[in-house]
Amino acid sequence: MPRAKRSIEATVTMNGLPLIWHLHREQQWCTEDRWKGVAIHVKMAEGAHRELILEYPTALTAKPGFHGRPGWSRTDPLRPTIVAAKVTTHIREAIEAGWDPESRGKPFVYQVPELPS
Repeated sequence: MPRAKRSIEATVTMNGLPLIWHLHREQQWCTEDRWKGVAIHVKMAEGAHRELILEYPTALTAKPGFHGRPGWSRTDPLRPTIVAAKVTTHIREAIEAGWDPESRGKPFVYQVPELPS
């Protein structure tokens, strides 16, 4: 049975704009892309403006004591700790990479090279 998604949310002010971020997706298995990492959704506190999706790399660990068939391995997804200060830094990096929270359009997806912990 799948575990419930954590409820993680915070507010931050960047360049005088109030932003709200929350956990959008836990790590999950996708048949096309294999494992997908944690994703965080960022939007302005008020109004309909361009949103940001921070996508993080996958963090996997081998199941201790698992001895399956030769050549098989089992991994379970970790639930990385999400540190608000790191997320704030990653939002700032996304702004530098071209995300304008006051513009309109489809969500800006920013691939973060490190975990939010």
